[in-house]
Amino acid sequence: MSVNRREFLQMLAIAAAAGLPLASRRAFAHGDGSEFYHLPRFGNVSLLHMTDSHAQLTPIYYREPQYNIGVASMAGQPPHLVGEAFLKYYRMAPNTRDAHAFTYLDFTEAARRYGKVGGYAHLATLVKQLRAERPGALLLDGGDTWQGSGLSLWTRGQDMVDAQVALGVDVMTGHWEFTYGMERVKELVDGPLKQGKVDFVAQNVVTTDFGDQVFPNYSLREVNGVPVAVIGQAFPYTPIAHPRRFVADWSFGIQDDHLQQVIDEVRKKGAQVVVLISHNGMDVDLKLASRVHGLDAILGGHTHDGVPQPVIVKNSGGQTLVTNAGSNGKYLGVLDFEVKDGKVRDWRYKLLPVFSNLLAPDPAMAALIERHRKPHADKLDEVLATTDGLLFRRGNFNGSFDQLILQALLKEKDAQIAFSPGFRWGTTLLPGDPITMERVLDQTAITYPQVTVNQFTGTQIKAILEDVCDNIFNPDPYYQQGGDMVRVGGMTYTCSPNAESGQRISDMRLGGKPIDPNKTYKVAGWAPVGDGIEGEAIWDVVARHLRGHGAVKPITPSIPTLVGMQGNPGIGA
Repeated sequence: MSVNRREFLQMLAIAAAAGLPLASRRAFAHGDGSEFYHLPRFGNVSLLHMTDSHAQLTPIYYREPQYNIGVASMAGQPPHLVGEAFLKYYRMAPNTRDAHAFTYLDFTEAARRYGKVGGYAHLATLVKQLRAERPGALLLDGGDTWQGSGLSLWTRGQDMVDAQVALGVDVMTGHWEFTYGMERVKELVDGPLKQGKVDFVAQNVVTTDFGDQVFPNYSLREVNGVPVAVIGQAFPYTPIAHPRRFVADWSFGIQDDHLQQVIDEVRKKGAQVVVLISHNGMDVDLKLASRVHGLDAILGGHTHDGVPQPVIVKNSGGQTLVTNAGSNGKYLGVLDFEVKDGKVRDWRYKLLPVFSNLLAPDPAMAALIERHRKPHADKLDEVLATTDGLLFRRGNFNGSFDQLILQALLKEKDAQIAFSPGFRWGTTLLPGDPITMERVLDQTAITYPQVTVNQFTGTQIKAILEDVCDNIFNPDPYYQQGGDMVRVGGMTYTCSPNAESGQRISDMRLGGKPIDPNKTYKVAGWAPVGDGIEGEAIWDVVARHLRGHGAVKPITPSIPTLVGMQGNPGIGA
């Protein structure tokens, strides 16, 4: 897929707009790693931002969504743009590194051309380069860092904490971190993180008894003589999205009134730059930015949206930049501020895709990763099968790897219907790749992995689907409680995202026949949030299904019939 002259000139124009010198513009177009990551320094305060790495220490493939639907005022607005609509909105040329990094288009072919993304050893090289060019730059981690791999599960996050310290993270907040339980979180926060000078901040987490702050509200740092406040916002719906027992003594929530108090406090203390490192999700952050004032930027995470440029939100105090930096170590955001006379006067932003074949691995980080992996290598490297098709997860409704998990549940549990959580994390495999135990764990490694089998009526099945659907498509972002739609196997249904709550799911069918509201069906699932539930781990069920399977044939994800979505740019071809 060659690049024609028109596309080449368009790429140079994009690179020029980003402030790249001529040599870097050529590299931008041709993918020459020697210049691709050279960003000219701007201003006097620089913030480097990563989020949602989900414990992926080594380079991976990760396919961006084909379905990222926005409803109500969010329809057709960032981050709800995919594929061609995304490229058009951000004026990106097709068939380029950036087009591959930010969209699902021609994914298999492009992945083979441009290689894997992420990897902490490669990320470390990029961080060191940017910090050398931007003295004093702070590295911020938006959370979902300690979970998402078999290695992080078995070390209870220790591998990732060690990597964060080695990477030089300054400030972080959390979400999936809390699924290790309160004791483990405090052990890591008060131990190796504190020793490594990493501040864990969360203004919206308090004790359930007296409302005391569990973690500091903010970290106040000085960058080139400029006081900078980094306020933390942990995932507000942690006790709802996960078993409550993990955070039984803590209360969460958005807490925008308290956030305003904290912003006012740090401003009074002299902070000239105030940013929120958030794990709300981008839609929530956009609403939050309109309700509080005094934030220069929200560096967001949770929804895994790779957004090339900030959305500028007006509020009573002026404006706030709202960003989201993708996931899986695939991107590093660079936000440069020019601060004069105590205020931010100008800014530049670039979300850099981390292509591992353009960045030499940092030797010290590579050694750290190998030290953690070595005791578990044999189990991680076990080949269970190979795949003839692309296996991926991310998307509003289903992915081919999710479909494989559903197939395993249906067969191994002799179920009529299977449910799998709408988790956004999980790596991608190209056709011909081995399906190792490590890759299965990338999709399933959680602290509540039990597989369940229940008898549900048709009415109960609809209620489950309606409840999850409202979490995704509620027109008020503050009622969107995270995740994508529950993945469904064995049955089909119709979804109307724009409909009222409780009326989005219809025409549920099993084997082509309508599901009877009063009839009982055998339903398999996993990741129960209730207490005292026993069952084998989902990864054991999937591994058993795959062993001796040979090659897994290409899988087409089962997507519901959509109503009222014609022309929505959050749906790709």
